[in-house]
Amino acid sequence: MQALKIAAIAVVALAIAVGFVRTFASLPSLEGRARSAMLTDTADTTLGRAVAPRVAAHPGRSGVHELRTGHGAFAARVLLARAAERSLDLQYYIWHKDLAGTLLFEELRAAADRGVRVRLLLDDNVTAGLDLTLAALDRHPNIEVRLYNPFVIRKLRIVGYATDFVRLNRRMHNKSFTADNQVTIVGGRNIGDAYFGAGDGLLFADLDVLAVGPVVARVSRQFDLYWSSLSAYPANRILSRVDPREIERIAVKATRIARSSAGRRYVAAVRDSPVFAALAEQRLPLEWAATRLVHDHPAKTLGRADPGQLLVTRLKALLGEPDCALALVSGYFVPTDGGVYALKTMARQGVRVRILTNALEATDVFIVHAGYADKRKALLESGIELFEMRGPAQGDSPDRAIPGSRSGSGSGSGSGSAAGTAIGGSATALHAKTLSVDRSRTFIGSFNFDPRSAKLNTELGVVIDSPMLAARIDDAFRDIIPANSYKVEIDGNGKLYWLEQRDGKLVRHNTEPGTTFMQRTLIGLLSLLPIDWLL
Repeated sequence: MQALKIAAIAVVALAIAVGFVRTFASLPSLEGRARSAMLTDTADTTLGRAVAPRVAAHPGRSGVHELRTGHGAFAARVLLARAAERSLDLQYYIWHKDLAGTLLFEELRAAADRGVRVRLLLDDNVTAGLDLTLAALDRHPNIEVRLYNPFVIRKLRIVGYATDFVRLNRRMHNKSFTADNQVTIVGGRNIGDAYFGAGDGLLFADLDVLAVGPVVARVSRQFDLYWSSLSAYPANRILSRVDPREIERIAVKATRIARSSAGRRYVAAVRDSPVFAALAEQRLPLEWAATRLVHDHPAKTLGRADPGQLLVTRLKALLGEPDCALALVSGYFVPTDGGVYALKTMARQGVRVRILTNALEATDVFIVHAGYADKRKALLESGIELFEMRGPAQGDSPDRAIPGSRSGSGSGSGSGSAAGTAIGGSATALHAKTLSVDRSRTFIGSFNFDPRSAKLNTELGVVIDSPMLAARIDDAFRDIIPANSYKVEIDGNGKLYWLEQRDGKLVRHNTEPGTTFMQRTLIGLLSLLPIDWLL
């Protein structure tokens, strides 16, 4: 009886909290919100003049350049911000106030001081601690900040989740960085040290592409669609007003960071990067290919998107059904029962399916592993090859070594992670989201190949019809990835084991490497819960 009373009191308290939030902390009106759109008169800018001859020489195609290393990806963004003369349009899920984030904030302020129009659209899920900075930037006459699907209660965001979960559980996961509507960067990286190889904490292996040509205008139109959507709120209607001089603190902090040992390395990376000079001199290596943008409609955030407005629908249409090979890389791979069935069907039809995701010891989102772990056996029994990226250090000692076994080609062995060498820079957790179909078509973007990406979050990416790029991803599964990850196998009794290439030998782990009994038990229990739709 006492338990029932407590439960009743809890329900009443929650109802009161919901009523309070909806009455006194509702979203502001969007009436009178300023309108703006991409600038199209940018052909005479430095960037416009740099790309025009090469774009003209490849009608209908876009030029793409892979940004594999964190330092290179950071430098490319800084250099684009410095080269911009008319506009910068940036759209991100995460922007940290760390070394990389602060230095890039300062680049936006400096660009705005030069007269560049800056539009910054940030998802509001991970902006805690940024209110002062964003409000200060927004007060600059040439900068406008909008928060996507914002929290009205700024301090205790858990209250927002508790009272408005259905809305706040949907997020904008898109990532794009576009300068003068001439050059864009899209892919998997957010803005922060972990994505650009800075600092000593968790680092991510990731992949972006810098692109020029027709796809840039499509990215800009996508940005405009989100910028003017019903989920994009002007920052000054959400955040408290700040002193205009607050923006000066960004410059002061950026200067202090740039003088630190880590900051000096990043300043050097920007200084030494050949990206802008090579682009301006028309010698930056570009792969020219039909490149299609795929993205969700922002109506998805409101639960109102039609199937034809979803990235997952368009992606299937553009990639088509594989005839012979599918190579998939995803740090957060949650295939669901339907996905397992589709992959098993491909394998039965003779398609070689290979997948790289994070091992439990490497993942930064523990619970996501539960949505993948219980699907491994079914995938392996169908002949699908599974690789799990190793963490930074080995946990359990190996159960036994296989004497005399060689480690394949050994390419890349000992020089970082699988994805670090094949996809990004040195890293401890996989964050890239890419796939190759039939060694001819490639997807690179923000889509995680999980239910959250498919049904809840909005996503963005590009499909590139390039045998060269597709073969590079496919070939990584032949040498680099096996040398730097665990290959998951299944024995005749249906028990999983993990093979690791180490010092020219194959080492077998009969339990999940680098994990404890308690971790494995918890993952097993979580796998039993119906939570895949949240992952």
